[in-house]
Amino acid sequence: MRILILKPSSLGDVVQAIPVLRLAKQHWPHADIFWWLDATLAPLLDGDPDLSGLFLFHRQRWKSPLRWLEAFRSIRDMRRHRFDLVVDLQALARSAVLARLTGATTSIGLEDYREAAPAFYDVRVPRRTYHTHAVDWYLDAVRALGAPVHNGFEWLPRRPAVAEKVENAASAAPRWIALHPGARWLNKRWPAAHFANLVRLLADRLPETRFVLLGAGGDAVLTAEVAAAAPNKCLDLAGATSLWEMIEWVRRSAVLVTNDTGPMHVAAALGRPVVAIFGPTEPRRTGPYGQIGYVLTAGLPCSPCMSSHCHLDKPIECLRAVSPERVATAVMARLAT
Repeated sequence: MRILILKPSSLGDVVQAIPVLRLAKQHWPHADIFWWLDATLAPLLDGDPDLSGLFLFHRQRWKSPLRWLEAFRSIRDMRRHRFDLVVDLQALARSAVLARLTGATTSIGLEDYREAAPAFYDVRVPRRTYHTHAVDWYLDAVRALGAPVHNGFEWLPRRPAVAEKVENAASAAPRWIALHPGARWLNKRWPAAHFANLVRLLADRLPETRFVLLGAGGDAVLTAEVAAAAPNKCLDLAGATSLWEMIEWVRRSAVLVTNDTGPMHVAAALGRPVVAIFGPTEPRRTGPYGQIGYVLTAGLPCSPCMSSHCHLDKPIECLRAVSPERVATAVMARLAT
């Protein structure tokens, strides 16, 4: 049996979709399973024990007509594999058309009508309710395949060489708290000044604890402001880690304090404690899976607005109103459990 999973991006979405791979492989242990993935996320699944290979989606490069031949060749390569089943977890027109172009015997996809994608599927998987979590929606696709759903799998298996490197660096302190002050949407970002105040509060209460600041290179301005709150206790790694080094730092940390980001989903997948600050997005749909009770919101009537831009006179009040003291109390509670 040959199966193709379509879920190119983003980091958090791909992480949340990995249980589909794990459960499918357990149910069909001899199946060859491939994944269509954004090239920037290739390190996440490259060499995964349950995958037979990746088809990479070069989003930026293939925008140019000069590169369209590469995209057509990729589709041709997919067709050559003669897939029995394609599972579209992206549910956009682009992925739905691709599902059909692969020539797979059967296509199954999420019933999301944003771009009329369901018209291309043989089997459609509806979202049970508006608030159904993304992971549970993906797991319903597993059920539609006829495979059992359970939690007897390792979501993100450890990469030993990377884990050893991180462990050597982390041995400098008995306990680490990870902080991720960035986010793709500007109005998902709890203010960096709040993160800095949080560090001051926790540094006083937890004198032996150190803080590791995670993020992409573009988050360096944010992490530098946070690190300045306690320079001797902060390790600023924004832009300085590989994807798997970030994952292993989250695995190594006692708790992750984060906005609504990909690393938040990594922590949930690893079963690591999370304290997440949410403003414009709906945590019941996309919060840390299994840890929705540790999401902090201001409870304002405008939130969640599900908009990538805040149009209020006092921007991102839904985040500013979540105080550093409140987050510090939540962190202390998580450390005590």
